[in-house]
Amino acid sequence: MANNNEVILLDFWPSAFGMRVRIALAEKGVEYEYKDEDLMNKSELLLKMNPIHKKIPVLVHNNKPVCESSIIVQYIDEVWTDKSPLLPSDPYQRAQARFWADFIDKKTYDGSKKIWMSTGEEQEVAKKEFIENLKVLEEQLGDKPYFGGDTFGYVDVSLIPFYSWFYMLETEGNFKIDESNPKIIDWAKRCMQRESVAKTLPDQKKVYEFVQERKKKLGVE
Repeated sequence: MANNNEVILLDFWPSAFGMRVRIALAEKGVEYEYKDEDLMNKSELLLKMNPIHKKIPVLVHNNKPVCESSIIVQYIDEVWTDKSPLLPSDPYQRAQARFWADFIDKKTYDGSKKIWMSTGEEQEVAKKEFIENLKVLEEQLGDKPYFGGDTFGYVDVSLIPFYSWFYMLETEGNFKIDESNPKIIDWAKRCMQRESVAKTLPDQKKVYEFVQERKKKLGVE
């Protein structure tokens, strides 16, 4: 088992990708040092630990960096094996979990960014695509409590951080996700009952305020 005292997380509080790592660490009961990065003035440690992409999150374990949130969560699951397995033990089910996590990265996140970074017809198209992608995820969820079945797992960890961005998306896009995708909202509320999730996700209005400041700096109206 790894030495928990040698774990550092380089992160940024509103990052949904960073939230994934924080949830995974909380599920495993791993103690770590949290360092919130100023992405406009990146630390020397971040640049050293992730010289290729220079992005958060980065997990530094025994002075060795692991980058990219999905890879970090898998790493955490493989290193701290004594508690709360996140990926299925069956190879096929594990491959399926990775597929849906990849779908979330490529569809859900990209779609959400288009909503708050655009206006007019472009925003309407982005909003429609976002809702349709959530419907695909609802079909995959089915009547199960979590994406992996009865157990909170890898796909849930991948998607639930985006819930903290829902209020911002609804406000920016003038729509209600609980009307178009009620099953996702029910699932999210179920996840929020877990301490690892509830203590990690920031207040949705705080995320909205962050995005407003971000848009001003980017000159997005």
